Amino acid sequence: MSERLLIHPYDLPLRRPWESAKGRFARRYGFMVQVRSETFSGFGDCAPLPDAGTEELEQAEQQLPELQERLRGTKPESMMEEIGSDLDAFPATRFALECALLDLIGKRARVSLRRYLSTTARDRLPVNIAAGPLASVTAETIRGYYEQGFRVLKIKVGIEEPETELERLMDLFQLIPPDVGLRLDANGAWSFDQAKTVVDRLARLPIESLEEPLRDPTSEQLAELQSGTPFPIARDESLRRQLDTETDMASLGVRRLILKPAVIGGLRRTLDVARAATDAGMEVVITSLIETAAGLWPTAQLAAATRSSIPHGLSTSYWLAQDLGSAPTLKDGFIQLPLSAGSGFAPMPDAKPEL
Repeated sequence: MSERLLIHPYDLPLRRPWESAKGRFARRYGFMVQVRSETFSGFGDCAPLPDAGTEELEQAEQQLPELQERLRGTKPESMMEEIGSDLDAFPATRFALECALLDLIGKRARVSLRRYLSTTARDRLPVNIAAGPLASVTAETIRGYYEQGFRVLKIKVGIEEPETELERLMDLFQLIPPDVGLRLDANGAWSFDQAKTVVDRLARLPIESLEEPLRDPTSEQLAELQSGTPFPIARDESLRRQLDTETDMASLGVRRLILKPAVIGGLRRTLDVARAATDAGMEVVITSLIETAAGLWPTAQLAAATRSSIPHGLSTSYWLAQDLGSAPTLKDGFIQLPLSAGSGFAPMPDAKPEL
């Protein structure tokens, strides 16, 4: 049986610009990757975001055609062995290829991707809602999400001065339901002294967690912040691709890890790291990278295969004004995954112009 690797470039607008302390963007560029056999196709999404720790878009664009030639006629089950560590410097490319392969393998085996990854995978996932930058979030916004069933809201901070943002947060907490938790993400905006001030002020508020508070973090500084903080401090992009199963999780200085498979370089690598972190007593959250549905579906399947019951960061599809297919459905703050084989992604008919 002969398989082909197909590449479908895309350029999709966001509903509104995505803003963080790292900057802003209004469009998502990438490549839908398709591994096609005579009977089935598997899909993945290569959507590099260098600020998050991936390769550049141009690097992925160069790698993918080379993979087309290299893997022509190779069996899906052996493709990743053929690649080995060659794509370690290109994690978004590796992630897309592995997603497409596992989607195809799951369809052939008539098993969902999450069950292929773990026989104990769950079918229903709690998720947070990505609410955007703090300056755009109002009490009405939060109550609207609350009525939709979301109890954890992810909000970008570190964009304005710390004192301004602290005042905004204090005002918000007087107006919102008491069982709403705010998941704050500073994207490395603050010095240690600024972060210490913010953390001390937030200690009495129902903060769900604080991600990446430090501009140039060390594990020692993070551990100091975490030791005096009732809520979890989380690491995400400061780890880049340093994580693997050999990492001493206790040395990272925090209680929670934010794992993006497109940054780590694949579903199985991320699952291995998640298991190692959980075994070490850490909390784990799986998040997307503002990918299309072709990337969000396998990422949700991965999250279901972890042992984490903390709301995952998988509610990003609504940021896209256009998509390559239907994204997982959100209802009452959860994603209910189907029992169908593979990842669950199905491309729209007009979503596959070939490169």
